[in-house]
Amino acid sequence: MNTIFTRGPSLQSRLALALIISVLLIFIDHKLNGFAAAKVYLNSLVSPIQYLATLPSQLLSASASRFTSHQKLLEENNQLNLQATRMSEKLQRFDLLKAENDRLRILLGTPVRPDSEKMIAELMAVDNNPFSHQIVVDKGAIHGVYQGQSVLDDNGIVGQIMEVGTTTSRLLLVADVTHAIPLRIARNNVQLVASGTGQLDELYLQHVPHSADIQVGDLLISSGLGNVFPEGYPTAKITSIVRDETRPFAQVRAKPVAQLDRIKYLLLLWPADAPQRPIFVSAQDV
Repeated sequence: MNTIFTRGPSLQSRLALALIISVLLIFIDHKLNGFAAAKVYLNSLVSPIQYLATLPSQLLSASASRFTSHQKLLEENNQLNLQATRMSEKLQRFDLLKAENDRLRILLGTPVRPDSEKMIAELMAVDNNPFSHQIVVDKGAIHGVYQGQSVLDDNGIVGQIMEVGTTTSRLLLVADVTHAIPLRIARNNVQLVASGTGQLDELYLQHVPHSADIQVGDLLISSGLGNVFPEGYPTAKITSIVRDETRPFAQVRAKPVAQLDRIKYLLLLWPADAPQRPIFVSAQDV
């Protein structure tokens, strides 16, 4: 059976003819630039097809880039949130350190008699007995602390040392019901004795005559009697006076000037006649 491929010139002749035509076309295009217009037309014709062919790849690239950018933004946002949290925590600690530093500066600036030495102590524990106002501080016998020693804060007298351990001491606050302190009015030197009431914001003045020259707002300072508290330190302010003639004495109440409910740092005093001298174990004690 004869086919169409067996008709006409042989395959060798066809191949030779194709090669000759190809070389001729290459020569015409390269030397004579005869197909420039045809190339432009063909490129214009093929451009939409090329665009459609590359469109899926471009869409995938754009989607991947957008997803990567979104993921990167999320990661950067998380990192910034973590940094902001860390910075906030550091800022809070800096604020706390600044406040403590300010309190220490005020405490160190508390007027102390020239013949007294001082040492800073820090609160360690508070007695959980509701009927007793005692605290524990971080200074003891190795620092030269002694029983009956006076303790102040940046406003005035806080109390006195009642028990001394090796490295810690127990402090009895002026508001304790078992505590009493001799005072005098700064305005006129009237002598009084203040006792604790068990309330941190109130003292009771004992045996005050009805005729005593006292006024609400009078500042009470330590009188130095009893050789426990040095003379001249602020202790309380009179808040109320009740003169009931049916009673033998006036009922007088005062408020401690020390912030007994906010104790953090305290000042231990060694007057000139103290039974021992302070021992500064470290630079922080000064």
